[in-house]
Amino acid sequence: MTKSVYVLAPEALVGKSAVALGAVAAFRDAGRRVGVFRPIIRTEGLDSALESLLESADSGQTYEQGYGATYAEVREDTESAVTTIIDRYQSLQARFDAVVILGSDYSDVISATEYSLNAEIAAHLNTPALLVVSARGASASDLLHAVEFARRQLTHSCTPCLGVVAMGLDSASIEEYDQALAQVDLPVLLTVPGHIVAEVALPATFAQTVSQIHCDVRTPLAFQYELMCKARADKRTIVLPESEDDRILRSASILLHRDIANLILLGDADTIHARAAELGVDLSKAKIQSMDDPALTADFAEEYARLRAHKGVTIDQARETLRDVSYFGTMMIHQGLADGMVSGAIHTTAHTIRPSLEFIKTMPGITMVSGYFLMCLADRVLVFADCAVTPNPTPENLAEIAIASAATAASFGIEPRVALLSYSTGTSGTGPDVDMVAEATRILRERAPQLPTEGPIQFDAAVDEVVAKTKLPGSTVAGHATVFIFPDLNTGNTTYKAVQRTANALAIGPVLQGLRKPVNDLSRGALVDDIVNTVAITAIQAQADPAVPF
Repeated sequence: MTKSVYVLAPEALVGKSAVALGAVAAFRDAGRRVGVFRPIIRTEGLDSALESLLESADSGQTYEQGYGATYAEVREDTESAVTTIIDRYQSLQARFDAVVILGSDYSDVISATEYSLNAEIAAHLNTPALLVVSARGASASDLLHAVEFARRQLTHSCTPCLGVVAMGLDSASIEEYDQALAQVDLPVLLTVPGHIVAEVALPATFAQTVSQIHCDVRTPLAFQYELMCKARADKRTIVLPESEDDRILRSASILLHRDIANLILLGDADTIHARAAELGVDLSKAKIQSMDDPALTADFAEEYARLRAHKGVTIDQARETLRDVSYFGTMMIHQGLADGMVSGAIHTTAHTIRPSLEFIKTMPGITMVSGYFLMCLADRVLVFADCAVTPNPTPENLAEIAIASAATAASFGIEPRVALLSYSTGTSGTGPDVDMVAEATRILRERAPQLPTEGPIQFDAAVDEVVAKTKLPGSTVAGHATVFIFPDLNTGNTTYKAVQRTANALAIGPVLQGLRKPVNDLSRGALVDDIVNTVAITAIQAQADPAVPF
């Protein structure tokens, strides 16, 4: 249940500070220890609204703990400022029973989209909005249009609205205003006639109303923040073999600065440091490992020869094989010197993962490696698999991919509800392809009876509640799926790209699953942000128990 509320208005001088003070009082009267937060404050001087809220809350919170960023910081780099806002809010909200968040006040205007930015921040903070509107000088029809416009923006930003407070109503026209607002599909918590007051007294049930609002929004930015926090909480060591690529060096600098993982860069220390200086990046916290280090090469060669003795590999052959960065990096994982590896910026997928298939091997209960994408939509995160490795999986392969993908979803806080996709839902269609998915579903239910599963099922029935009620009524997965298993690589890869490009979704991956220790492959066109995300995910994978929970 949510315990915060974001008070915002589509224009200045509406009275939202008075409403925020009323919200603080309502939480306090309900016995809640309440904190206050302003995502954006004035660049110069102290924020008087924040000071008033702090005084009203009287919870020992400092002024510096009460805001996220200044207008100047937002203008300079909006995404970085919003990330800081998320970070500072998360640090604050863990300390309180409730937090009242007061939107920006249009005093140092960012742009014409300031209201929409507040709506987006509310979504990033996974907090419902309390909409404050003004009727001063407006007819009942004007007020209705203002509420509808503001509500549409909240819906567009995937922010739930718990109600409306209408301020400054003409006392003589209260009935007319009430009739207009009755047409809005939102609770009207309060109508305030006359001039703006110092503090608006909200209904006694306000705190309970907030606690009952279901708010389960995960924006791409908020999810990326979660990834970084999760990786940072239990830091692991990741080896990056491709130190000759500038993208790797830039990514390493960011990862080290954010304290997301310990990093090992393979290569010559002088060469790497010289290039880092040219790029203006700091790699002082990275460990740089030479592949000619005699302390490692002899042991690595002996171990590789032992592991591949059944293939007739000699010590000399092993020594030569381990001159390859992928083999050397993977052997570091095998020998416990690193927890995972990320490569592929300048090497092929096969080159990156071949060594892991030779001697890292798959986790218990899994016989194959598959690839998934985390698809970050506007309000949620889904798992798509297999979109990277297996061209034509068998029913047994599909069941294994589903089991591994469900475990993946759970590791990222996504409740696994598995949809095995087909061009047919239930028994509506026939044919070899449908039969294959039906058989995969049977195997999956037999191997993991506790895992919510549906198949064969079409994509629309898997994601849309209305379609699901028509095509597969009574299903607990249909309309609510979070893990999507595609019948073949062609379908999976095509679909993830279609969703990525047409829905403006952030696609994180491909990420490999099924190995005992994580080794992940980058696209050769990977951007710095892609590499940072992949390293964070690899670190999180390294934290997980290698046993599949399903």
